[in-house]
Amino acid sequence: MKKILVCEDETAIRDFVVINLRRAGYDVVEADCGETALKKYEENDGDFDVAILDIMMPGISGFDVCKELRNKNGTIGIIMLSAKTQEMDKVTGLMLGADDYVTKPFSPSELTARVDSLYRRVALARAHSENNFKEELTSGIFKLNLRNRSFMKGNKAIELTQVEFQIMEYFFSNPGVALGRTEILNHVWGSAYVGEEKIVDVNIRRLRMKVEDEPSNPKYIVTVWGLGYKWEA
Repeated sequence: MKKILVCEDETAIRDFVVINLRRAGYDVVEADCGETALKKYEENDGDFDVAILDIMMPGISGFDVCKELRNKNGTIGIIMLSAKTQEMDKVTGLMLGADDYVTKPFSPSELTARVDSLYRRVALARAHSENNFKEELTSGIFKLNLRNRSFMKGNKAIELTQVEFQIMEYFFSNPGVALGRTEILNHVWGSAYVGEEKIVDVNIRRLRMKVEDEPSNPKYIVTVWGLGYKWEA
C-alpha cells in the first residue's frame, strides 16, 4: 500500500485531504500538529512514501517538520501546503528539502496529481535500489550511483533529495548540453505537472549550495541565460 503522512491542524482541511487520498488508494496516517507528525513518523519506523505538511501550525511549524523529516530520510517525498501566496513561503519550504508545494485553496484532483507524481518518483528510486540497479555515472570528480542513490564529490558524500538526484541524473546524462527549464520540469516533475517553472530555479539554487565551491559563482551548474542550465564538469 502506498503510505502517506498528512499533517494539517485545520480539521476540515485535513479530513478533505485524507478522504480524497484514501479514495485514490493511499494508506493515510494523519496528524493535527507537527509534534504528532514526528511522533507518528517514529511509531511507523519512518515507513512513508510521501508526507504532506501544512506550513502554518501552532507549535512546531511545517517548515520545522520538513527539515526534521529530510534529515531523517533523504528519499521520502515532501509536499508543503501553504495558505499564503508569497513566494518566500514556497522558496523556504523547497530550500529546507521539500519536493513540491500546493497553495490553498486547491482541488482534490490537483493535490492527488501532485502526490501521484511524487510517489512515482519515490517508487522508481526504490525499485532501482531493490533490484540492485548497479549503474554508476561519473562526471569529472563527481559520481552518481543509481542503485544506492548516492552522490559523491571526490571523497565527500553529498545528501540529495529525490528531486535533486533526478536533476543531477539528467545533467550527468546530458553533459555540456543547455537544458531549458521546461525540459527539466517535464523530465523531473512530469509533463502533467501543473505547478510553476520557478520550482526548477529553487532546486538549482539548493543544488548549487551543495555542489559548488562558491555557490554565488557556479562553475558546475551554469546558467544559460534566457533558457535554463547546463552541467560542466
